[in-house]
Order: sequence, then C-alpha cells, then structure tokens
Amino acid sequence: MTAADRPDLSFTAFHQMNRASYVRYAETYLHHRQDAEEAIDSTFEHLLRAWDEVLLTENPAAYAWTIMRNKVIDHARARTRRPPLIDEAAFDTVALLGAVDPIGQITESLALFRALRQLTDRQQDVMVMTYLQGMNAPEVAAVLGMTSATVRSTVRHSLRRLREILGPDRTMEGQR
Repeated sequence: MTAADRPDLSFTAFHQMNRASYVRYAETYLHHRQDAEEAIDSTFEHLLRAWDEVLLTENPAAYAWTIMRNKVIDHARARTRRPPLIDEAAFDTVALLGAVDPIGQITESLALFRALRQLTDRQQDVMVMTYLQGMNAPEVAAVLGMTSATVRSTVRHSLRRLREILGPDRTMEGQR
C-alpha cells in the first residue's frame, strides 16, 4: 500500500475512537453482531470516501453519527427486516433478567420504548446510549459530537417528556 492509498491520519483516529461505540449502538437495533459490523463497515467506507467533505462540516462527529444511523436503518431494510424499532429492545433489557413478574416487566418496557419513539432522534440516541448502553455524558458527547452539558440537558428534557407521556412514576431514571 502506498502513502496515497492509506487513509488520512484523522480518519484513522476517528475510526479507532468511534468504531466500538458505533457497533454497540448498531447491535442494539439490529440484534446481530455480524449485521452491526456490516452496517458500521459500510458507514466507515462511506465516511472514508467523503472524508475531506466530512471535515469541512460544522460538526464532523455529528455528521458521521447521522450517516451511521441511516446506514443501520438501510441495513435492516436490506435484510428484509422491519426497520429497526426501539420496541424490540424491551425484550432484551437488564430489568427483564431480574423481574419477579416477567410479563409485567415486558408490558412496562414496551410502554417505555413506545414512549421513547416519541422523542426526537437525538433524544432517542442519547437515552439509548445513556440508559441501555451505560455510557456517561462525556462518552455520549464524544460519540455524538456535542458537549457533555448538551447530553445532560438532552437527558433532562427527554425524561421530562417521558414523564408527560407515561406519568411521573414510569421513566428510565431508576434503570441506570
């Protein structure tokens, strides 16, 4: 491989810093590691081809996240599956593992995940990464290309919205 064939150092660093988080996020929706890997490989191939343009955007990390999110949805559709829905995560939660009443927990989780679908894409992403993947605000911020304060604010606004939808006793606050 010649120097001209090698990816830009900034792309290599970006790839190394974000690949694991992207795969984990994709796997949350696609439910298969191989599918998640394929979707993320496609994402990084796209980003590499357009890397010079990506760097010219106001927020390259946020731009890359949007590309990744769209690739995950495209990948689900290409595999003749429904587009990834957050509802499916209700059956794969930590709360279900320790539930005394698994049916009740599934019902509650489904209501919560349906409420999550009423949030904006950005709010959904922050909530999934914070509560389902256990990432802290600086980690979420780095991946999504925002500040930690913006992540914390997004969580607060999302929880407020979820309280409006579900009632004050049924949000994600106790699940972290």
